[in-house]
Amino acid sequence: MSKFAVFFTIMVTFCLVNLPMANAQQTALVGGRLIDGFGHQPLANSVILIKDGIILKVGSIDTLPVPNDYKVVSTEGMDVLPGLWENHAHLMLTGHADYVHWRKEYTSKLASEIMPASAEQLLLAGITSARDLGAPLEDSILIKKQIESGEIPGPRLYVSGPFLQHKPYPGTEHYRWGIDGVKDAKLKVNKLADAGVDIIKLIDHDMMTIEEAQSIVDQAHKRNLVVVAHAHKPDEIRRGLEIGVDNFEHTGLTTAPEYPEDVIRLLKERTAKGRIAGGPLFWTPTVEGLWNYETTVSNFERLDDKCWHRGLEPSTIKDIRDSLGNVGQLEYMQLTPLRKPTLKRKIQQLKDTGVVMLIGTDSGIPTKFHCQSTWNELSVWVNEMDISPMDTIRAATYWPSVLMKVSDKTGTISAGKYADIIAVKGDVLRYINLLQNVDMVMKGGKVYKLNGLPTAD
Repeated sequence: MSKFAVFFTIMVTFCLVNLPMANAQQTALVGGRLIDGFGHQPLANSVILIKDGIILKVGSIDTLPVPNDYKVVSTEGMDVLPGLWENHAHLMLTGHADYVHWRKEYTSKLASEIMPASAEQLLLAGITSARDLGAPLEDSILIKKQIESGEIPGPRLYVSGPFLQHKPYPGTEHYRWGIDGVKDAKLKVNKLADAGVDIIKLIDHDMMTIEEAQSIVDQAHKRNLVVVAHAHKPDEIRRGLEIGVDNFEHTGLTTAPEYPEDVIRLLKERTAKGRIAGGPLFWTPTVEGLWNYETTVSNFERLDDKCWHRGLEPSTIKDIRDSLGNVGQLEYMQLTPLRKPTLKRKIQQLKDTGVVMLIGTDSGIPTKFHCQSTWNELSVWVNEMDISPMDTIRAATYWPSVLMKVSDKTGTISAGKYADIIAVKGDVLRYINLLQNVDMVMKGGKVYKLNGLPTAD
């Protein structure tokens, strides 16, 4: 064979080998009902054209023909949605009941085992974006970069790194940073910003001086970072409103039946300011763990679901399982039955104030697994808290992207956005619990789950 023939054969082989890869860059999702995240009428028989990980065009079978060189993925019989956001996750935790033991045994394994496992479990549950609110700084940034580079699978991560608080609890200094004066507050915000975090997380800010707390928010906003703050105590809410935080987390650790009148009045005053105050005020109530606790105690099967095993070593799985042997006796949960009756009233109060609520769960804390928590929150909102399915879906898609200033890239299925898309068989606007079994997960145009199974398997 001549040199030219050898060269020609090699080139043809190269093209044939690489042709499927090139075609895979162009995908059409065809046939499903599209719930695009904007909250209006869903689109039947939708067509979504995706090229190089970006949504190129959106239409219907009647209006948008699929080019011949596109790979067609059928979504017939499915609802197609933007990838979900989990707005309050802890990737450094995976449901273990004993925090002291976990810190001692697993801090050195966070980047190598625990956080990669958490990230993959979230992604396969349909979470294509997540806010990781509290972890050691180096580990947080490393996992974020590894996901961005494609080295490991996971949602788009928006991280806070360590909490900022008045004084860290003993043994938690690696992911909780204390504040000592205004100068130190600005220094720590800048250190986090320089490292590459997206969020500053405040807790116990009512115990800081007003000058310290204010300097954290001001410096964070100067560095274009979102500020989230605990709302466990009324004084945390009062102080958070005074200093101008963007987003409150949780509904409170106490058994008080409702928020105090002055707190509700202050919230209404803040939401009335709207854009003048920098946009909507956001709130992540994280209620599903509290609401479902008694069910978890009475029906252990949820904890036996092996979805949370993915990515973890056998010894880690056994350790977590052993820690959950007597869920009803965990000290961590003893106030929960007294807190549950307060939830409906507090959620209604929050709705009445005009805050924009987000789907988030505290995923990773005891009994709460990354593969389960988010859909459970959606379910509780719709089935228990009387929030419409469409509003609930928007709280897990559109609104988080607005808060995190990435609505030009994600949060809806529309031209020019990342192709972060999920699909599920059936009607999620009637049966929101269908989201516990997402059939297809696509992030950035790459399919990670199809027909209910991880593509890597």
